[in-house]
Amino acid sequence: MNILALDLGTSSVRGLVLDADARPLPGALARRRVSLVVHDDGTGTLDGPGYLACLTDCLDELAAGGHLRDVSLVATSAQWHSVVPLGADGVPLGPVLTWLDTRPEALPGATGPADPDAFHQRTGAWWHRCYWSMRLPWLREQTGTRIARFAGLAEYVLGELLDSAPMSISQASGTGLLDLRTLTWDAEACALAGSRPDELPELAPTRWRGRLRPAYARRWPQLTDAPWACPVGDGAASNVGSGCVEPDRAAVTVGTSAAVRLVQRVPAGEELPALPETLWRYRVDHDHVVTGAAYSSGGNLFAWADRELRLPAGAELDAALSRLPLDGGLPVNVRFGGDRPPGLLPAGSGELRGLSFGTTAVEILAGLMRGLCDLVADDLAVLESTVDKPVEVVLGGGAMTASPWWRAAFAAALAPRAVWHGRDPEVGASGAALIALGRIGDATRLADIGRTDETASPS
Repeated sequence: MNILALDLGTSSVRGLVLDADARPLPGALARRRVSLVVHDDGTGTLDGPGYLACLTDCLDELAAGGHLRDVSLVATSAQWHSVVPLGADGVPLGPVLTWLDTRPEALPGATGPADPDAFHQRTGAWWHRCYWSMRLPWLREQTGTRIARFAGLAEYVLGELLDSAPMSISQASGTGLLDLRTLTWDAEACALAGSRPDELPELAPTRWRGRLRPAYARRWPQLTDAPWACPVGDGAASNVGSGCVEPDRAAVTVGTSAAVRLVQRVPAGEELPALPETLWRYRVDHDHVVTGAAYSSGGNLFAWADRELRLPAGAELDAALSRLPLDGGLPVNVRFGGDRPPGLLPAGSGELRGLSFGTTAVEILAGLMRGLCDLVADDLAVLESTVDKPVEVVLGGGAMTASPWWRAAFAAALAPRAVWHGRDPEVGASGAALIALGRIGDATRLADIGRTDETASPS
């Protein structure tokens, strides 16, 4: 049995084929970069039809390589918080707002939740520009034409490919409109969003499965009978793929952005643990929640430095970093893309301080990397308060795989905790597959982790 895993990311879309234990098969990977539009005013958008074209290109490539022949299940990891307005014909009325977009703001005269703490405990979210409670009214004002309904990126893309595409509980939790205990749309959150039930996606039932539309089944006949599982929020999928599914193990993932997260088993209907005021909480599935903090900066810090500072490459850069201490260094603020909730700093809030004529490009890079380590360390301490004990940590994501020095810097910042490195660069895809298979309990055993000083195996 093979699984086709799709990863609907912010900077790229990927399709890869995994074996029955959710391990990638050699060579069975197709990837397309997507055009993320970013401006200094806080814009962070994607083109929906263009994104769909990138995904279909990936599937065409995998089909041409013969990799789809034995696929019997399709799983999807998709970014949280995205939203796109749709017309009555299902065509986007504008671009997809991603988590990176900081433009939405409360309309004049709008007021927030009656009891902000109770709202936060119920939904795991805040009345904030990242969530649909503030985004939908803002989009109505910006769009300038009647919006028939709203969808996330995953629902739009899969709605084009499949016979139906209801919103998974995991994706719905990322909108900030879901009651995490009852798994229904929260009445107060929907009122803040000004949304009628017919404007919001239908919620997927337990064990929902979709099928390809006939036109796409003819295009990829190998997938005609393959069921498609509900999409999983990328952060939740990454925790599972990293083997972090128990409350004594947290995942620190650094891809384009970064996050620190912890999974707990809390079935639907059960009372949720108290949520610290600075942390969010979303759903992995009907039986598990994920709690944590996220940051707009991650691997994009390295990408910016590499583009603007003329850094050395490859082994030369690794050698230059190895000569620098793992702690201390330049005082920085890594919020180049603004704050993720609950913070309110806008895009363009990054700072570099303490520069001199002797400061090198590599020292600036190291300062940025260590600045993210410090943010994570502070929030991990808060996260540990929810389980009343220190946790061990697994580092994962493409940026962690690529940089031994960054892994070592995280290990130093998070000491004295045990810190491991997840060597699978596709933890989101692997995690989504394990969730689709109903094998979350096997995640710890199957995760490929090692010491932070080990050299990563080539992908």
